[in-house]
Amino acid sequence: MYDICTIGHITLDKVVTGQSVNYMPGGTSFYFSKALRQFDVAYKLVTALADKESHIVDGIRQDGIDVSALPSQYTVFFENIYSLDQDYREQNVHHQADSFDVNGMPAIDAKIYHLGPLLSDDISVDLLKALAQKGLVSLDIQGYLRYVSNKKVLYRDWVDKQEALPHVAILKANEHEMEVITGREDPHEGAKYLADLGVREVIITLGSKGSIVYTGGEFHSIPAFEPSAVVDATGCGDTYMAGYLWKKVKGASVQESGEFGAAMATLKIESSGPFSGTAETVEDVLKNRRVGKFRNKKPSTVSSF
Repeated sequence: MYDICTIGHITLDKVVTGQSVNYMPGGTSFYFSKALRQFDVAYKLVTALADKESHIVDGIRQDGIDVSALPSQYTVFFENIYSLDQDYREQNVHHQADSFDVNGMPAIDAKIYHLGPLLSDDISVDLLKALAQKGLVSLDIQGYLRYVSNKKVLYRDWVDKQEALPHVAILKANEHEMEVITGREDPHEGAKYLADLGVREVIITLGSKGSIVYTGGEFHSIPAFEPSAVVDATGCGDTYMAGYLWKKVKGASVQESGEFGAAMATLKIESSGPFSGTAETVEDVLKNRRVGKFRNKKPSTVSSF
C-alpha cells in the first residue's frame, strides 16, 4: 500500500526566451515526484513516455523514487515561448503521449491517487472513477481544460465535469483554471461551485495572494510566504500539492497542510528546477518567513501555480 501514487505524463519542455533556448523535463508528475524525494512517504509514480526518453525515468529512480513507466509512441513535447512580458506565454504541443486508461494501468493500491493530466485526453474518466473506488482521488484540473488545435494549447470548460467531479476528493485549480471551469471570477464563488458538483476539498491557488481551501462548508485562508527572490515559478503548483498531500497522509489538518504546501512553493520559486529541500527546510519557512508581503502583481494566468 502506497501513501500517494501520482499518475501523469512527464514532458519534454522546450523553453524559448529572448536570451536562450533550453530543453528540460517537466509536467505535474515530474515536479510532484521530485518534490517528495527526501520525504518520509511510501510513494509511486506511474508515467508514460517513449523509449528514447527513458533516461528521464532513470534519473528519477536514482532519487529513490519508485516508477512504473508505461510504453508510449511519443513523449509529450511542449514548446513554451516567452516574450519580454513574462506574464505571456505562447505554448505549442509537438507530440502527445498515449493516454492512461483502466486496461493499461498496473495494479497499484494507494491511499491517495494524485492525477496530473496535461491535456484533456491524458487520463480517461473511467480510470478516474475506478481509482476513486480504491482510494482518494486528488486532481490537478489543469490538463482537463486544455486542448490542442494546430499545435496550439487552448483552454475550454471540461465537458465531463459533472460525471467526473463527484469522484474527486481533492481538486486543485489556479485562478485562471477556476474561471474556465466555473465561469466565476471570485475564487470563493468558484470553490463553492466545484463543491456543489461533488468535490470534497477545493483548493484555489492565487499565486502571491496565497490560496484558499473550501471543505465542509468552511473556507480556510492559506497565506503566501515571502520569497527571498523570484527565480522560477514553473512547478510551484505541483510542489504546493506535494506538500499538501504529504501532510494530509501524516494526519495534519487542512490549515496545516495548506500552509506547509505554501511554504514548499515559496522555496521552489526561489530557484530553477524542481524543489530539492526537506521537511525541515519547509518548517524553517513556516517559522521564520513573513506572510502576505509579496503582492506586487496579479498572478499570471499562464503560471503553473
